[in-house]
Amino acid sequence: MSLALAPQTEADEPGRETAATPLVRLEGVSKVFANGTVALAGLDLVIGRHEFVSLLGPSGCGKSTALRLIAGLGRPTRGRIVGPEGAARGAVGFVFQEPTLMPWATVFDNVWLPLRLQGIGRREAEPRVGEVLAMVGLADFAHAYPRELSGGMKMRVSIARALVTRPSLLLMDEPFAALDEITRLKLNDELLALWRAQSWTVVFVTHSVYESVYLSTRIVVMAPRPGRVVADLPIDAPWPRDEAFRTSTAYNALCRRVSAELHRAMEG
Repeated sequence: MSLALAPQTEADEPGRETAATPLVRLEGVSKVFANGTVALAGLDLVIGRHEFVSLLGPSGCGKSTALRLIAGLGRPTRGRIVGPEGAARGAVGFVFQEPTLMPWATVFDNVWLPLRLQGIGRREAEPRVGEVLAMVGLADFAHAYPRELSGGMKMRVSIARALVTRPSLLLMDEPFAALDEITRLKLNDELLALWRAQSWTVVFVTHSVYESVYLSTRIVVMAPRPGRVVADLPIDAPWPRDEAFRTSTAYNALCRRVSAELHRAMEG
């Protein structure tokens, strides 16, 4: 089961459009919850078009909070968030750590849900749902139920549901953390291939140094609560990234560098 990819030329290589053409800007963003917990303090971050940015840091450093604020699932206590594209309807897709599928609904109906909430009927939605199911390799499973799917397939459904609104920005909150290592590596490869073939921007939350280095054009390292950026590291590794890259000295060197920054953040 693989993803449907469009041909790509050297001019289309990811990372050529960067923060110089920002899609999202977080300016002095702080978040204090009702119980007094300061989750974020003065967070400044620019996300450029077609970047794949990983937010890396220890538990409780505000990664998921930042992601939810970007998605509009909360408001900052201070500061402001600009974008994407004026927060146009459907501009943001969100993939949670758990697939959160409706168990009584088919794969088609789970993916159709965001369009249904926008008032788009089943018949009108069919081409778009079929398109994203084909993208994630599930074209033959439209009528299956979640109980009939593996963990990796459920996550593909979740990704398809996030893509069906054709977002310019895809937010992913540790989507592969609960999967076994083999499935996780496979979905890393599939996500990266799909992102390279499309025109979205991805912001990806992870605890894994290895995953962040493999996937990203940039890694933003965050300090423990209150969350703030302590390092912003470009990952200037060649494309495509594959098993040869995972076993290369360049990959190991990048992992050591990112790991050192993460340890520095946790000690500081």
